Amino acid sequence: MSDHLFSPLSIRGTEVRNRVMVSPMCQYSCEGDGLATDWHQVHLGSRATGGAGIVMTEATAVEPRGRISPDDLGIWSDDHAEALAPIAEFISDRGATPAIQLAHAGRKASKTPPWDGSEPLQPDEGGWETIAPSEVPYPFEDDEPPQTARMDADDISAVKDAFVAGAERARDAGFEIAEVHAAHGYLLHEFLSPATNRRDDEYGGDFEGRTRLVREIVSEVREVWPGDKPVFVRVSATDWLPDRESWTVEDTARLAPLLAEAGADLVDVSAGGIHPDQQIPQTGPNYQVRYAERVAEETDALVGAVGGISEPAQADALIRNGRADLAIVGREHLRDPYFALHAGEELGVDDDIEWPLQYRRAVGN
Repeated sequence: MSDHLFSPLSIRGTEVRNRVMVSPMCQYSCEGDGLATDWHQVHLGSRATGGAGIVMTEATAVEPRGRISPDDLGIWSDDHAEALAPIAEFISDRGATPAIQLAHAGRKASKTPPWDGSEPLQPDEGGWETIAPSEVPYPFEDDEPPQTARMDADDISAVKDAFVAGAERARDAGFEIAEVHAAHGYLLHEFLSPATNRRDDEYGGDFEGRTRLVREIVSEVREVWPGDKPVFVRVSATDWLPDRESWTVEDTARLAPLLAEAGADLVDVSAGGIHPDQQIPQTGPNYQVRYAERVAEETDALVGAVGGISEPAQADALIRNGRADLAIVGREHLRDPYFALHAGEELGVDDDIEWPLQYRRAVGN
């Protein structure tokens, strides 16, 4: 039988039970210290119980100034890893593969959660100075952003070290997949895009310079991550800024084999986020899948697709038709923690799903 949504996926020495991944989705629920809470245990654990193959944390900051908001999840100390370890263990106990997204928000850091308006926070309001490849703050529409500092050589070295240390802590906490976040306008994406990277040193200028930092971080994370476990990279395939010099789908297609060479096993293909002027050409079911297909043409690495994936048959078709190796499902998992189990029932693959014993009186298996 050809691959389908409920066929296992082997990556290095890790076998994922199916092709459904819970997309990393920020919860803004850490109460100012970056430590995982009962909310994260229940939120992530219920998706593992719900049958997903991979359950990935939200963007997890590798240093305090890398948080989007003061309430973001972090992994910059052993205390943070200790808080995450029981969550990784529970996900694994439920048969899912625990994964963590290692992140740094760059110039999009230091703002309030969405339900408080995503407004910039100044240092005297509980925020902090942000860092970026260039001294150009994020252009908030009405509010003054916190000061943004151009990263010097010491800053770049510190960020690389923070990603590596975060990966080591995540490894020791029991996560099986590490994803390097280089999308959505956050720090590594800011280095990739000429819309935000105006440097003229080895980390700027041409394609090679602008991609250097993400390639180095992927390589260094790969070095400390177990050889039998996967490393993913999330990218924004395009800035959606056709009216200026920016990061494009062709740039991403060119980068993908370099990421694989650096040690990435899967490229998680999203889009946008670098600037509020972005022009999203369309929305709706599968609206970003074509980017994943373009990336897959240029690399032997596996590819994950995102964007408007909400129906079981739709997700299954992505895998059956070879359009992606993983169906990465975000908002539908917020609406339905048991999306994968319900998908298995709808697709008639009862042999490939197993409801928890505690719930079977309600579902008949």
